[in-house]
Amino acid sequence: MPNLQPEQAMLALHMALPAIQREHQTTRCVIEAIPLNNGDYRPEPVAKTALELAWHIVAAEHRFYSGVVAGGFDFTPRHRPEDLKNSADIGKFYGESFAKDLEALKKASGEQLAKMIDFRGMFQLPAVGFLDLGLRHSIHHRGQLSVYLRPAGGKVPAIYGESYDSAEAKKSAGSA
Repeated sequence: MPNLQPEQAMLALHMALPAIQREHQTTRCVIEAIPLNNGDYRPEPVAKTALELAWHIVAAEHRFYSGVVAGGFDFTPRHRPEDLKNSADIGKFYGESFAKDLEALKKASGEQLAKMIDFRGMFQLPAVGFLDLGLRHSIHHRGQLSVYLRPAGGKVPAIYGESYDSAEAKKSAGSA
């Protein structure tokens, strides 16, 4: 990817922010749809549990967004705090963490956003380019997590339009 000028990087940020905010809300809904009593559900023994997958989304997204602002990535493992025991706890934490990351992104300078950053020695992008990579990563794992919901006893929220479960909830609310 070519080097960006600071003004171009700022434009890229402002173009990315609406999607980042919209997808955050959807991802939070999927995380909070994990049944409170079945966060240990996993589709097979080698798969992450629903709560492990939810935490992976939250921790990785924070790593991407904070790395953009910091000008480099901290790959130190971020273990889920012990007080985050269920999907409601993780969802609340995710909302609070995202709000802080969003404010930091909005305050980032064009120079910060245009700085070339290395990703694990595999490739380099201007910092702002990692916003899209982080977003795609979250959406990918959100899709995995949404597949866990029904077998775990939960309901799939609307993601890109109504889901069967959100449509049924709407029907039930209309007949009540």
